[in-house]
Amino acid sequence: MTKQYTDKEKAPLGNIEEWEDDLKVRYPKPKAEQAKSKEDYRNYHDSERVDTVREFYRLNHHYQTYDFVTQKQQDYLKFDKKEMPFWEAIDYLNTLVDDSDPDINLDQLQHLLQTSEAIRADGHPDWFVLTGFIHDMGKVLCLFGEPQWAVVGDTFPVGCRHSDKIVYPEFFEKNPDFSDERFNTQYGIYEPNTGLENVKMSWGHDEYLFHMVKDYLPEPALYMIRYHSFYAQHREGAYDHLLNDHDKEMFKWVDKFNPYDLYSKVSVPPDAKALRPYYEDLVAKYLPATLKF
Repeated sequence: MTKQYTDKEKAPLGNIEEWEDDLKVRYPKPKAEQAKSKEDYRNYHDSERVDTVREFYRLNHHYQTYDFVTQKQQDYLKFDKKEMPFWEAIDYLNTLVDDSDPDINLDQLQHLLQTSEAIRADGHPDWFVLTGFIHDMGKVLCLFGEPQWAVVGDTFPVGCRHSDKIVYPEFFEKNPDFSDERFNTQYGIYEPNTGLENVKMSWGHDEYLFHMVKDYLPEPALYMIRYHSFYAQHREGAYDHLLNDHDKEMFKWVDKFNPYDLYSKVSVPPDAKALRPYYEDLVAKYLPATLKF
């Protein structure tokens, strides 16, 4: 039977973008700069975080179990919730109002365009631009009634021991998998360096969108989409023991994508109307006219 959550359990954050604002406190500089200037960093764990963010991760770490992820895959990967033309899906995503963004008051489309336009300005391939444009579309899960902590947040493998490099690792002690001998060893149910294609990740917008578009985009784009919230790995290297050589090569693309994901907000909103013809052609080149959710 599906667990029923209280309203406070479903939405501990004021809005779902608060987790990204918190990421920028943890990682105030891109990875390349982090390596050069560790001493310049604000120490995340020495600073008191807002109660809503702590509660968000407490719920995330409590409920994101192997069985929970398996159930969400069964619920959503049939893609039988909605069927919409791409631009109707963008309009639908825009109903996910972010009315208290502390940076700038933009809708979801403008947030996506900020990322993709920064990528385009740096001359990357068009599929990379498209990846930036669609990378957060999986947040429609919120509009299907999913709790915030099952839509956004740092992602991590389930089915093996949780790394202490994941934000607020102490909250995993309440996770049923923490004391399950099948799942609480370093490798858990996996083989050493098994490759991420064999690893089940916590459930959220990354995993959902990956499965939605996996037949249409180049493999580097799929790694960016699927693992852009896997901070314990692409910032901390916490799961090298599960990656194979191919994963390590592909994660170079995740590293390229991350600065655009976190650090591309600007004060002047992009002109969505003027940009739409370019993106209509780009979407039509790679994606089907109708998306199944």
